[in-house]
Amino acid sequence: MKPKLRVVLVGPSIRFLSGISYYTIRLANAISESTDVTAILFRNMLPRRIFPGWKRVGDPLSTVSYTAEVKVMELLDWYSPISWMRAAAQLRKADIIIFQWWTSSVAHMYVALQLMRFRKVPIIIEYHEVVDPLEHSILPIRIYSVLMGRIIRKRADGYVVHSEADRALVETSYHVPQDKVMVIPHGLYDQYPVIERTIARKQLEIAEEHVILFFGLLRPYKGVKNLIEAFDSLPTELLHSTRLLIVGEAWEDKDSLARAEKSPNRNKITIVDRYIGDDEVPVYFSASDIVALPYTRASQSGVAHIAMAFGLSIIATKVGGLEEGLQTYSGALFISPNNKEELKDALIRQIGKKDSFPPPANLAWSGIGKQWTTFLSSVILNRSNEGA
Repeated sequence: MKPKLRVVLVGPSIRFLSGISYYTIRLANAISESTDVTAILFRNMLPRRIFPGWKRVGDPLSTVSYTAEVKVMELLDWYSPISWMRAAAQLRKADIIIFQWWTSSVAHMYVALQLMRFRKVPIIIEYHEVVDPLEHSILPIRIYSVLMGRIIRKRADGYVVHSEADRALVETSYHVPQDKVMVIPHGLYDQYPVIERTIARKQLEIAEEHVILFFGLLRPYKGVKNLIEAFDSLPTELLHSTRLLIVGEAWEDKDSLARAEKSPNRNKITIVDRYIGDDEVPVYFSASDIVALPYTRASQSGVAHIAMAFGLSIIATKVGGLEEGLQTYSGALFISPNNKEELKDALIRQIGKKDSFPPPANLAWSGIGKQWTTFLSSVILNRSNEGA
C-alpha cells in the first residue's frame, strides 16, 4: 500500500483568532482524508499589544476544531528562534509544506523556517491577501513586506489562490508565472447550526420584518459607510420595517461607527462593536434576510462563505475575487463598488424576498481537499522530475 503524503501546514492558531485560523482548520481536516497532516501553528504572531484585537487574544471564541487525524502543534513564537528550530524539525519530516500567507507580520518566521528546513522539501504558499491595504499604506511595513516576501517567494515551488483575479494579481505584483499558480476555491464555512428565524430574532430583540446584516471586522475598504448611507436613503415604508445590523470589531474604521451614530435612522441600526464568537454567529445569520458585502476591494470573504452556508441573499460588489467566489451561488446580486445608488436599489430589490438558496456544490470541502491533494502530488512529481 502506497504511504500517504506527509503534509505540514503552517498557519495561525485560534489564539489570534481570525478567518485564516478557521480556514487553516478546515483545510487541514479536508486534506487529512487522504494525506498525513501536521499543523504547525503560530502561538504568538506579533507583540500582543500591537494586535488591534489584543484584548481578546487567547479567549475561547471558537468551537471549530481539528479532527483526530491531524497532528496539531502550537509552536511558533515571533520572538523565539528556539520555537522556529522546533518547528523546522517537523518540516524536515514532510513531503511538502504549505505556508498560509495573509500578513507580513509572520514573514521573518517563514524565512527562518525555509532556511532551517535543510532538506529541499517543496513549499507551497497560499495567498489569502495578496496585498494587505493597511500594510501597503505604511511605508516601512511596505518595504519590509516587499523584501521579505521576495525572499520567501524565491524558495517556493508553487502558489495557491482562490480566484483568477488573485492569480492575475500575484502575477503582476510578484512576477510569478501563471503556470505556477493554482486556483482552488475557498470552501464553505458550514460549521454553524441554523436557528429558526423567529427564535433568532427573539434572542436579538428584533421586531422588524426585514433584516440586513453586515458582519465582520470593520475596515475602510469594506464600504460600511456606503451601506449606512444607502440604508438611510431607503423609502420611508421600508425603513419602518427594516433593521440594519452592523456586527463586528471596528479596527481602522471608526468613521463608519460615527456615521451610524449620526444616522437619522439610528433607532433602526444595531451596532455590535466587538468580535463575535462561534456561539453567537448562528444567531446573527439566522436572524437575517440579506448579507451586504459592499467592499471597495477584496480577495475573498469568509463572511460570504458563511452566508452561502445559511442560504441567505447576498449583495456584493464586483471587486477582486469576491464576484468570482460567488459566481456559482444563485442568491448573489452584484453591484458596482462605491455606488450608493446601486446599493440602495439592490437593497430595495432584495428586501422582502425570503428565499433560501442552496450552497454551491463546488465549494464543499471534500472536493476542495481532493483538488489540493492532486495539486500537492503534482508539485512533488515535478520536483522529482527536475531532480532526475
